[in-house]
Amino acid sequence: MATPEPRCGPTRLGPGTSWRETRIRPDGGMRAEEFVVLSVEPPRRLVLGSPGDGVDYRIIWTLRDVRRRRRRYAAVTVAVTAQPAAPSGRAVALLLGGLAAQAVEKVLRQDLAALAAAVDRPAEAA
Repeated sequence: MATPEPRCGPTRLGPGTSWRETRIRPDGGMRAEEFVVLSVEPPRRLVLGSPGDGVDYRIIWTLRDVRRRRRRYAAVTVAVTAQPAAPSGRAVALLLGGLAAQAVEKVLRQDLAALAAAVDRPAEAA
């Protein structure tokens, strides 16, 4: 699970807000990733950027209301793009693009499961 390390203090989420997350890699090692908010359109859209090793990532979260059987749900769409930022990034994208996509999908599913669990928990008494 990711551990956010906010750098911007208790301010509203907006362009320029950044943080680091420490994640466990598939090989068991640790990796710190930095994210920065590129744009936000509350409550519908959030665009994050994350510089990688030779590749810059853009993550777009989109939420929309869905009604099924008289109940409201939020449908979450996540689109991830990778733009090579160095010659090595092109080679990595060509050779490992499919594996990277699977790894990103796994992490996003874990994040969404953690978010759903947090939403389902009753509020703790203050």
